[in-house]
Amino acid sequence: MFRGSYVALITPFNQGEIDEIALRKLVDFQISQGTDGLIPVGTTGESCVLTHQEHKKIVEIVVDQCASRVPVIAGAGSNNPQEALALAKDAQRVGANGLLCVAGYYNRPSQEGLYQHFKMIHDNTDLPIVIYNIPPRAVVDITPATMQRLAALKNVIGVKDATADLNRINLERLLIDKEFSFFSGEDATALAYNALGGTGCISVTANVAPKHCMQLQQLCAQGNFVKAREIHQKLMPLHQALFLESSPAGVKYAVSLLELCTAQVRLPIIEVSNTTKQAIVNAMIKLELISDTGVNNA
Repeated sequence: MFRGSYVALITPFNQGEIDEIALRKLVDFQISQGTDGLIPVGTTGESCVLTHQEHKKIVEIVVDQCASRVPVIAGAGSNNPQEALALAKDAQRVGANGLLCVAGYYNRPSQEGLYQHFKMIHDNTDLPIVIYNIPPRAVVDITPATMQRLAALKNVIGVKDATADLNRINLERLLIDKEFSFFSGEDATALAYNALGGTGCISVTANVAPKHCMQLQQLCAQGNFVKAREIHQKLMPLHQALFLESSPAGVKYAVSLLELCTAQVRLPIIEVSNTTKQAIVNAMIKLELISDTGVNNA
């Protein structure tokens, strides 16, 4: 079962193109800092503005650089089932360990339509599947009853829950009776989600503070929620700062301060304002991720 601190990996760009050198550096950085698994080409990886070939290339680079040190769960989401299946098959071919699948945005399917979408991917691939439930972006919500049906499929082994509804895991745990990976998809509620039975987080903030995120998850797994809360409270200003403007602009700026890549994003996302840059700088200094000297946030 997948568990622990997984990073929703950013896609680094240089002059508008995928920066392979930076991407490989990011993979090594994450693993060296204790991250339990990598999630390339998800929302934070700007998958919606990548070509199919770019999407496939990123997964291939991450799998290659990772070299089986930690699991790689590749984003394979689309509102077009045929495109989602093609991305899933590409990920399987290049050696990914699992799939992160989202659906529903724009076409707004029924619960039966969602089930059939994911089942089609399940029936035509062999990799473990984590269902990504993010109603604010996908428009439709995957209800607990539908998640129960999906969990009955052999290779559906987990959920990334970005509903921000902390009662959701209570309902799903009552309905799902097999070993299941319950991932929070929201950094700010990850601690509370784990206290209710979650097994990890697929984190945006882990791009910037992987060691802190890993330590929080380890403490939760040990049942030490008092110590975990201390780390959570330290991380909260960074969580907030990273989402002051449209993601992943904030997190890419933060990672650029670590000198791991540029802050470049693709339209329609634009780079963050100076006000947001200052908030990110302040949060990173507090966490001792960067020093308070020589930072040019302009």
